[in-house]
Amino acid sequence: MAEEDDFTDDSQKTEEPSQKKLEDARRRGQVVLSREVNTWVMLLAGAIIISMLGPYTLSHMKDTLTFFLANAHHIPTDPKGLQQTVEMLFGEIGMLWLLPLLIVFVAAIAGPFLQIGPLFSAETLKPSLSKISPIKGFGRLFSLRSLMEFVKGVLKISVIAAVSVAVLWPAFPTIERFIYFDFSEMLQEFDMLLLQLLAAVIAVLTIIAVLDYMYQRHDFMKKMRMSRQELKEEYKQAEGDPQIKARLRELRETRARQRMMAAVPEADVVITNPDHYAVALKYDPANMNAPVMLAKGVDDVAQRIKEIAKESKVPIVENPPLARALHGGMDIGETIPAEQYKAVAEVISYVFKLKNKRL
Repeated sequence: MAEEDDFTDDSQKTEEPSQKKLEDARRRGQVVLSREVNTWVMLLAGAIIISMLGPYTLSHMKDTLTFFLANAHHIPTDPKGLQQTVEMLFGEIGMLWLLPLLIVFVAAIAGPFLQIGPLFSAETLKPSLSKISPIKGFGRLFSLRSLMEFVKGVLKISVIAAVSVAVLWPAFPTIERFIYFDFSEMLQEFDMLLLQLLAAVIAVLTIIAVLDYMYQRHDFMKKMRMSRQELKEEYKQAEGDPQIKARLRELRETRARQRMMAAVPEADVVITNPDHYAVALKYDPANMNAPVMLAKGVDDVAQRIKEIAKESKVPIVENPPLARALHGGMDIGETIPAEQYKAVAEVISYVFKLKNKRL
């Protein structure tokens, strides 16, 4: 269907995409995905890392470097000893950054996962002539979408730059005095300033991410639109699919059962087996020539009919032969067969006497 879409005039695609088309697109790896949401998740993870682990990590790095510098005269000068010392130093620093880097890695995966859920599509890995075609490449480069992405990028950088200046400008006097601070004070001030900057940038990126996701979804759904002819063709294909046929039949049966159960409270009597069969009948002498079946069922369905009848105070009469005969001899909405008139009339008469109704 993807090939057919390429040859269909966009002006004819006025219908919302079907669930099948969206599922097919997902299998091909075509989903709503906002890069701004990914950036927002990673930046938020970075801010959490800095706020929770930043002071400890930087302080530990300072202590490690101070220790090595203070004991520089003990550092071996031979190539092998020097190599071991450098490996130990970078190993200490590497272990400090292992957890933060792991959190950032998880955040990089979490961004797309939060938007599209678990998805792996081999279609995106398959070679395609359109990906290496110079003509199509130039088309993508100078398309309206590329222009929109460029404008969006410029605006985003401008807004973030403006917010950064607004946060950093009042802090310039403090930054100028950094040279007079000891290392611990400088790290503390730098950490606080960085968190303020990240908080402001994250606030702006939250708005940008929401707007971009809405735009990406709108653009995606617009691309997925179908013409009426495509909808008709898809419906024809679906009607021929045995699995879809079975699913549609199951849905029809479920809806019919729901309508049947909803009609039970309107019945005048429910005739039971008593355990395996249940039949709900209604009789209005003014408008009906004979009683009409509103619902019927066996086993679990029969039990549910009886439960609804009890809740609705519909009389339940045990008559096994009549219940089995009515269940097997007629369908819902039909009047009772002539051979059952006498037996049903006795039940209806009994029920109407209980209700003080007249035949």
